[in-house]
Amino acid sequence: MKLSGRGTARAAGILLGYAADVAFADPVRWHPVAGFGRAAAWLETRSYRDHRPAGVAHTAVLAGAVVAAGAVSARAAGRLGWLGETAVTAAATWTALGGTSLTRVGADMATRLEDGDLGAARLLVPSLCGRDPDSLDAAGVTRATVESVAENTSDATVGPLWWAAVAGVPGVLGYRAVNTLDAMIGYRSSRYLRFGWAAARLDDVVNLPPARVTGVLAVLAAPVVGGAPEDAVRAWRRDARSHPSPNAGVAEASMAGALGVRLGGRTEYPHGVEQRPTLGDGPAPAIADVRRAARLSAAVQLGAALGSAALAVAVGELRFRRGQRRRLGGL
Repeated sequence: MKLSGRGTARAAGILLGYAADVAFADPVRWHPVAGFGRAAAWLETRSYRDHRPAGVAHTAVLAGAVVAAGAVSARAAGRLGWLGETAVTAAATWTALGGTSLTRVGADMATRLEDGDLGAARLLVPSLCGRDPDSLDAAGVTRATVESVAENTSDATVGPLWWAAVAGVPGVLGYRAVNTLDAMIGYRSSRYLRFGWAAARLDDVVNLPPARVTGVLAVLAAPVVGGAPEDAVRAWRRDARSHPSPNAGVAEASMAGALGVRLGGRTEYPHGVEQRPTLGDGPAPAIADVRRAARLSAAVQLGAALGSAALAVAVGELRFRRGQRRRLGGL
């Protein structure tokens, strides 16, 4: 199969995987990511040591195994031609995506807050972020939801789509493995400060391009929620760098600007309290902004899927032309 054909197969698989996520969201049972999480938790009981080398080994073994499995699957599917590569890319992309589940949780949270059911709203908080739900009032739940939807739009959709485009099946599955490990052990708690260091730093690296793509798409999609692109750009340029995460700050600041709200402030986690910097202008997010954040996330996700498909074709064509030049040079 020609390399240029691989680009179109990869693009088709990306779009099919995205469509499957929109149609079916995450499977309730037998989700491969959940299975990976259980395997990682099991390995942690044997590999945990309170120092960085143990965390480096733990992360390398798990992420490396997933990347290797993805490479083997892609090679086997490639022997079946265009349809085989399309199918395996679609399956891997759907496995890694979580955007539809994210927007559904955001919409569900908006409904519970609109109904004034704080207890029910708090029950949803752990599915969005690691904050202590019992410490949050309605305003705290609202802000936590908007911030988490913004950050996870990058992690759950833009990141997988970007890596599917530039690195295929091994890339998208490896990205999801790293992101999952960061969610499990990448905390600045006493247990994971050293053991989780490698997972947290690797997650920062793999999210550098996707977070900035998320920022660009948030700027472009601002009118979808009645926002102004220039406000999103201003918040991004001014505020993102003050966030402790080099990537979450971009996603949260650009979306705060697009929504016309102010994020940040006192943030309580099980491992302690952090004072987050202010992102964006305007008032603190209201309950109505939760639903707007979910709509903005959906728009960014659609843009990411289309853009990643185009990127996959471009990457495939570039590799095809490089291969042709090497062959001609060898004549």
